[in-house]
Amino acid sequence: MNKAITDGVVFMPTPFADGLDVWSSQNGRPGDDTYDGAVNAAFVPADQDFGGCLELQKSQSVQKLRYMGETPWLPGTYLRVTARVKAISGNLPSVRIAGYPAQGNGAVVSGLTQQAQSVALTSYGSVVEVSAIFGPGARSGVDLQWGTDPVFAHLGLDLTGANGGIVRIDDLVVEDVTHVFHRDMMSWVDVRDYGAVGDGVTDDSAAFEAADSAANGRRVLVSEGTYFLGQNVTINSRVQFEGTVTMPDNRILSLTKDFHLGPYIDAFGNEELGFKKAFQSLLNNSDHESLDMGGRRISISGPIDMQAAVANKDNYAQRRHIANGQFYAEGSTVWDPEVVTSQATYSASADKTLTGVTNVANVPIGALVEGNGVGREVYVRDKNVAAGEITLSQPLGAATGTQVFTFTRFKYLLDFSGFEKLSSFSMSDIEFQCNNKASGIMLAKTGVVFQVRDCYFTRPKYRGITSIGYGCQGLLVDHCQFISAEGGTPSQDRVSIAINANANDVKIRNNRASQFRHFCILSGSNSVISGNHFFQGDGQVNGVRLAGLVLALRACNATVVGNYVDNCTIEWTNEREVNPDYTGGFGFAGLSITNNVFLCGDLLPSFGWIVVKPYGTGHFINGLNVTGNMFRCVDGNIDRVEKVDTSFADLDMTRMKKVYFSNNTFNNIEYRTENPALVSHSENTVSSTWRVDGANWLAFGGRARDVVSVVATQKIENSSNVAQWGMPYARLEQGPNGDKVDLVWENAVRGQVNVLMRMDT
Repeated sequence: MNKAITDGVVFMPTPFADGLDVWSSQNGRPGDDTYDGAVNAAFVPADQDFGGCLELQKSQSVQKLRYMGETPWLPGTYLRVTARVKAISGNLPSVRIAGYPAQGNGAVVSGLTQQAQSVALTSYGSVVEVSAIFGPGARSGVDLQWGTDPVFAHLGLDLTGANGGIVRIDDLVVEDVTHVFHRDMMSWVDVRDYGAVGDGVTDDSAAFEAADSAANGRRVLVSEGTYFLGQNVTINSRVQFEGTVTMPDNRILSLTKDFHLGPYIDAFGNEELGFKKAFQSLLNNSDHESLDMGGRRISISGPIDMQAAVANKDNYAQRRHIANGQFYAEGSTVWDPEVVTSQATYSASADKTLTGVTNVANVPIGALVEGNGVGREVYVRDKNVAAGEITLSQPLGAATGTQVFTFTRFKYLLDFSGFEKLSSFSMSDIEFQCNNKASGIMLAKTGVVFQVRDCYFTRPKYRGITSIGYGCQGLLVDHCQFISAEGGTPSQDRVSIAINANANDVKIRNNRASQFRHFCILSGSNSVISGNHFFQGDGQVNGVRLAGLVLALRACNATVVGNYVDNCTIEWTNEREVNPDYTGGFGFAGLSITNNVFLCGDLLPSFGWIVVKPYGTGHFINGLNVTGNMFRCVDGNIDRVEKVDTSFADLDMTRMKKVYFSNNTFNNIEYRTENPALVSHSENTVSSTWRVDGANWLAFGGRARDVVSVVATQKIENSSNVAQWGMPYARLEQGPNGDKVDLVWENAVRGQVNVLMRMDT
């Protein structure tokens, strides 16, 4: 900044050759005495050192010289006054720069120092240069700090000391030197001023940190250029990037005062790389625990390997968070799944291991495993190339023996599978815009409490959130939207799955998922599935409906509460078991389905929302609570709400325990399941044995294994119409299917009773 150049402001006084009538011996104000015609002053036109100059004899204790022109006083402007003086004869005086600070009316601004430091003249004929800087601010190097009260000034010099000496004074110079203070005045320091080259080759790491040290609360400016940083660099000041930086993948740029995504994108000149380097810093700096994407949409040209972005860590267990942005999948073939087929052997004795895997080096970690007898959502968790072995996320199920397996590795926008363990990590307010190209998130191999909340998974090609191991322990998925790309596809032809999890204590709450093949496949225990709306209908008349929620563990101890289950089922299976026949344990145990809304339409009567699918013989239910739900069928009727899928085996109805169906409401359901079931029975002709049929009411079409009560609702009478007061006893599990009860009376009677019977014990 130079006001003389930028604004045409005139600071220079006129030379002495133009006349001494504008040079005052007092303060320079109108009416003050001038040196024009003064006996002690004369213009010398040709001095050997100065050319034209003023010759002045000192006759006062303080001999003043002030320019009578009004030099403007501008806030933010610093002026340097320079005088060149030499003694000619007589006593040797001292000289100092001085000035008169004036208000708008010309009155002096009181309280300001008007003189700079004096310099003594010690010899005759020697030119001495004196100068002083006037300015509004108290900056280092400013001799006279006048603030912003003055409007203009009369500038010049003083001669002090003994009288009688004669001096000559060259034309005074007044110049704008504000640029001298730019470094202190501006809110930034430029890395180039501290040695940065910006040629993309020279290591500028030290210059960056030197600029940061000098900033002292100001911004660090990375001016135009490409700066190579070969070392870890931490900048503790705010930073502005006009140029860009390059770094090795394993070097970290930590912007501690500007830690959000925008500066990293500016720094690296690329959204995707900027995100990777910001994430790298997030896991390597304790000064920040979250990365704010600032609402930015990041175009992703290929899967981001999150562990490779960090490089120096494959275990991390401190809370870290990413929020507020969008990942947008671009490109095409880069998102195509890798598909590898290999022969391998599977044994019940090592139910999470494949051995003798041919081509094992080419089988990618995180690949979905498919083959004869293999259950859903089993992934490659790890591999040992030397041993030819693969570690699985879950037992395969009924796949023992040797066969050719297919390994399919989907591609994810954010892939955490390179981490051996990642705990306490969360993401919120992010849209994963998969564009029917990419999948969403793949979790780490192990870890505790990965949380995804208030996020959108929009049109994932194959998967929304995938767990390939136990990185889903305590997984929290809350208030998210999962929007399938397969809305126009018949449900049985869909391939996309919103969520899978293998570990325990998963919480899936208040999400919305539309038209996936499955919403959620959970293989652990103690899960809470609450407040979700998942719907999987299509436009097919009498269409097929698949499971929205799959619980792939017998003793699941799961709570399903307050959900809207729309045109899909809750399927409870033991498909992971290598030896699926029941040999011990709790059976199908610990499932509570309460206060949900179940809806379906345009389906065959055989549809049911609650499906138990045993993969072996001898299984039974040992703890199921279905209470307070609303079941409704539109555009038709269905037979019942629950069923056993006997594709592989039936349940053992003789062993059912602790099954509760109560307080549910049914609309357009033929048989309203209860347990205990209240059956009203009328006997119109006298008989000593009444057969009461519970087939249509007992849960899962079970056997009548217990009678809780028998209450007469009409007179029990003999053939003579005489009331009989005796009680019958019950013979249980009568009829070919054991779903009937015989009430045996002391005498042949007729009448009506309500029988409360159970299909369990």
